[in-house]
Formats: sequence, structure tokens, C-alpha cells
Amino acid sequence: MADKKKEPKTYGTNIDFNAYNLRPASSYLDDIKRLKDQLTVTLTGPGGSVTTKKPERPSADELEASMDEAKLAADKLLREMETKGGAIGPEAPKTEAEKSPEKPDLDKLLAELDSLVGLEDIKKNVRSLINLAKIRKLREEHDLPTPAMSLHLVFMGNPGTGKTTVARLIAQLYYAIGVLSKGQLVEVDRSGLVAGFVGQTAIKTDEAVKRAIGGVLFIDEAYSLAANTGENDFGREAIETVLKGMEDNRKDLVVIVAGYEDLMEQFISSNPGLQSRFNRYFVFEDYTGEELYKIFLSMCEKNKYRLTVEAQEFAKRLFCDLYLTRGDNFGNARDVRNIFENVIGVHADRVASDPEIDERDLTLVFREDIEKAAADDAYRNQLLAELLIQ
Repeated sequence: MADKKKEPKTYGTNIDFNAYNLRPASSYLDDIKRLKDQLTVTLTGPGGSVTTKKPERPSADELEASMDEAKLAADKLLREMETKGGAIGPEAPKTEAEKSPEKPDLDKLLAELDSLVGLEDIKKNVRSLINLAKIRKLREEHDLPTPAMSLHLVFMGNPGTGKTTVARLIAQLYYAIGVLSKGQLVEVDRSGLVAGFVGQTAIKTDEAVKRAIGGVLFIDEAYSLAANTGENDFGREAIETVLKGMEDNRKDLVVIVAGYEDLMEQFISSNPGLQSRFNRYFVFEDYTGEELYKIFLSMCEKNKYRLTVEAQEFAKRLFCDLYLTRGDNFGNARDVRNIFENVIGVHADRVASDPEIDERDLTLVFREDIEKAAADDAYRNQLLAELLIQ
């Protein structure tokens, strides 16, 4: 009876030969066979003469015995390396594919969250959410029951209220506590998900979902996906594709949808799948005048601009009145950013013609700079006129 053919031995650890400058074993065996055929043995004969001859071919039994001995040695080496943390053990040096950036420091991220101007309710909600996710992760690690919990979020508020900034922090916080594997933020809107032809929207949306796996997919102005704009509107197809991606990657993908408060309520109620997956709502209130002023000062400080006392007083009144007279076009921090950029432009025009510019000139901002910068926005002209009368 013929001997039963032995199954090749396999190991639980996959070896990346390139990572260790090695080749597969079969490659080395081919080299040995080739060298054996080429090898000559040099012998010194009587009188110092040199002769060469090819070695005798070893028998099949001798070759098989050598191979068996080599296999036993290799098996022993592999077992030792796996148990002792050698080149392929758990403590082995990682290949490039296995290397990942260091996880961010949780305390630093929370400190960054606390440093944001305003958003007090949002900060409390984020801390509570992170605590809940952290404890849930620890319960999983201890094989304790973990009630079903959705980490997907709805951000509701006007433009410029910090929704994207908070979403980016949440992505990193989830990563820091081990809920997500990467912590990146992929930001898209309708144009990043919806295509103009049949069959392309699902592909385009699926690509965005795949980029976000391991992190957060942030969909700004998400309500526009549910708005029926005509016969060939594919927004609802994008919604269905996102929902499928959320289900397929529920352990390593978080989706945050954002937009105006009333429109987001309509968006969530437009699809039962959205209602079941999004049950946490964060409302971002408009910044107050004092908070807008603090944001402006932080922009100045970050870029090393200093305001005179008169400039500070004028800026504070400007932003307080900007808040009190806000309308539908109010942009919160975006308006502050626009004014700041106008200020540094006016400042540059003023000092550029000075032949002897020093550091003080490069950093000091006057009241007149802010007045002129604010006047560059047409809808603020009336507000500025009222301020100048005071």
C-alpha cells in the first residue's frame, strides 16, 4: 500500500519575505540545485599540479535525508521565534503595511475641545459620548454584555458654528479610545456623492464610504440628498448607498450628517433607515457677540497681530452688533474669518508703502484698519455707519 502523501506544514503567521530581505524557500532550493550542477572540486595532485573534476551526484536517499534534516531545523526555529517574539512573533518588527501612526493623546484632544470658543453644551455632549463609547469598548474587552449603541450623529446649526471642527475632533477621539482604527475625517457634500448619470451615484458614494472606513464620513448639507430636484435626481440612491455602507462597516465607520436645524429634521424623517441609525442630535447655537470677538482675537494672536486699545473697543462693538442684527446670511465664525482676512489686507496696504517698516508696523492693527475692513462687506455698511456715529 502506497504511503499516504504528507500534507505540507503551514504556520499561523504570514511572513512578508520582502520586509526582511528574504526570498521564499523554493527560490533558495533552486539556487542550491543550480550551484550543485556548476560546482567543481579543485584538487592538488602530485607535484603541485591542479586538476578539477565534477563531484559525484549524491543519491536520492542522501538528498532526502538532508532535506528532512533541514525541515526539522526550520520547524524548530519557527516555533522558537513564534513563542519568544522573534522576527515573526508578536513582538516582531512591523512591515510598512503593518505600521500605523501613533494614536493621539486623549487628554490633549479633550483639552483642544475645551479650548474652543463657546459650544459649552456641545463640549458636554461630546465628553458624555466619549465616556459612553470608552466604557462600551472596555466592556467588550472583558466579555461583558454591550447594549446596542449608535455612534452616528446629527449636527444641526447654521454655517460657521464649528460643526466640521468638532467632527474632526470626534474622529480623533474615537480613534484614541479604540472605537475607530484610523480616525480620519472624510468631508463630502452632495456633489461628492451624487453623479449625473444612471449607475454612477452608487459607485461615487461607495468610493467616499471606502475612504472613510476606519474614521468618520462627514456629510455637510446632507438634507440636499433628500430634496427631489427632478426626474433624474439620484440623492436618494446616495442615501441608500451610505446606509448600506454603515451596515457593512458598522464596527469601523461613523457617519455624521450636518446642516440647518429644520432641514435636518426633515432629512432624517425622510427615510426609516436614517431614523433608526441616527438618534443622537447635537445642536450648534449661533456664537454670541462676545464669542465672535474672542474668535477674532484668537485669529489675531495666532497670526501675531496686535490691536490697539481703540481697535479692541471698536472690534468688540462691531461683533456684538453683528450678532444682534444677524439675518439669514449670518455666517458666524465664517464672517469673523472674512473680516480678519480683510483686516490683514487693509493693514498690508497701509504699511507696504512705508520705506522703513519695523516689527511694530508689521504687527500693530489700528481702529481705522478694522473700520475699512468691515466696510468691504456691503451688507455691513449700515451697521458700520451706526458704529461710527457712536
